[in-house]
Amino acid sequence: MSYEQLHESWVVWSDEPEGRSVLAYRPDVFDADRFPAECLPTIYLTRGRPSRRPAGHDPIESGEQWTVVLYLEPDVDAGAEQFDDRDAAVEYAIELAEEFATGDVDYRDLYQVPRTEYFEKLDELTEA
Repeated sequence: MSYEQLHESWVVWSDEPEGRSVLAYRPDVFDADRFPAECLPTIYLTRGRPSRRPAGHDPIESGEQWTVVLYLEPDVDAGAEQFDDRDAAVEYAIELAEEFATGDVDYRDLYQVPRTEYFEKLDELTEA
């Protein structure tokens, strides 16, 4: 399965068919000039469980299941979902990207310390 149906606000940053895929949300907006680099929303699809934050070295442990995680920052994620095959994981990643882009993910609840300017920009872009 490919990312052909991916919402236009997301880009495929990398895609290794037997390994990890990384999707990035609006890298044209969430760049290091306007927001801290770690604020780039990303969706990681990996085989096995991510063993480290996305900023770490190799976030993939060997495993049979595929895991999808939405990160708002390396320490802020929306939880992991696991799938038995890659196609199901890709399908979920596409659905999660759509939900995020259309304002259906409540990212504020994921933060202990809010980032007001960041939230305002996400609200504007995601129609929240």
